[in-house]
Amino acid sequence: MHPETRALHVGWHADKPGAPLVPSWDPATVFRHPDRGLSRDSWSYTRLDNPNRDQLEKTLTSLESGAEALAFASGMAAVQAVFHILSPGDHVMLPDDLYHGVRNLISDQYQRWGLTFDFVDMTRPDAVGKAATDRTRMLWMETPSNPMLKITDIIALSRLARERGWISVVDNTWTTPAVQRPLVLGADIALYSTTKYLGGHSDVLGGAIVLRQSNQIPGEDNETALADKLRTLQRQAGAVPSPFDCWMMLRSLKTLFVRIRTQAASAQRIAEKLSEHPDVEKVYYPGLPDHAGHHIAEAQMDSPGAMISFRVRGDDETALCAVSASRLIVPATSLGGVESTWEHRKTSESEGTATPGNLIRLSVGLEHPDDIWNDIDQSLTRCRFR
Repeated sequence: MHPETRALHVGWHADKPGAPLVPSWDPATVFRHPDRGLSRDSWSYTRLDNPNRDQLEKTLTSLESGAEALAFASGMAAVQAVFHILSPGDHVMLPDDLYHGVRNLISDQYQRWGLTFDFVDMTRPDAVGKAATDRTRMLWMETPSNPMLKITDIIALSRLARERGWISVVDNTWTTPAVQRPLVLGADIALYSTTKYLGGHSDVLGGAIVLRQSNQIPGEDNETALADKLRTLQRQAGAVPSPFDCWMMLRSLKTLFVRIRTQAASAQRIAEKLSEHPDVEKVYYPGLPDHAGHHIAEAQMDSPGAMISFRVRGDDETALCAVSASRLIVPATSLGGVESTWEHRKTSESEGTATPGNLIRLSVGLEHPDDIWNDIDQSLTRCRFR
């Protein structure tokens, strides 16, 4: 089946007379034991497993053409689980343009925990090779990156990681399997904040990890599989989504493909108009021919996606003025909802950020693209002569 069909019928399908068309919500935290006691497949306690979480994980596995998926309470909980595969002294390479929440987690938690990190220009595979050490265990990719939309060649860097014995991770939050499938391109792990496009309605928090296969962990006993390690972390640490959140996420996945295709088509039109606007200095969008990495994006993405960053002609105050002058687009952080949102990205990040002060990050929603554009245009025009 095509992925659009699998989004609706894998995980839950009404295949018996009288079966509900949508799955039931199972709020129970505790389940009665079988007569012969618990087995590996028994429902027992919701932190360990739950019918709704099982349905969600099966759907995510299918959409990614992966081997196994694990759902978490947030995207950052999923990030933490991946880092906990590693041991003190291990080295991780990450993109120089990285989601600030992951950067903060590293500096506040994992450096004192003993992991070591380098931030590398992932658009240059040669730079990745040079930054590696004999303790490198993980290569972390984010493409398009947040917020500068840098494009990483997933095939090339996943191949390099496989040759060197590293675990390759792709944060695919901005694109989802509706646009880009990292596991098919060779990565070991696809990671998500499902709060964003997978949820798509700004009403459910979550995260997920999907594995290409049950890979062995470099440097550990051959009996230790990646999937088993992560599943143990998920269940022991307990950062799991509630049954209702899983049920809501399954609801959202049914419309994932139509939502993102509509949003991406609108984003392409808006990015082209932004590139011609007199009050815009620079547009960052993979669908523009002059975007660095445009040809790689065309090869590994089904569309350029629905996220745009652009720099206004002016300073921080000009950008803040434009964001605040909108009448339709909501000034808000996060992304991927059905409503268009934008933000002055620098003020949303931590001190010391390298994000330019005149940069605005725009998440294109499902409004008519002409209405979105008219609001952008009037906002920029109102702030032109501050």
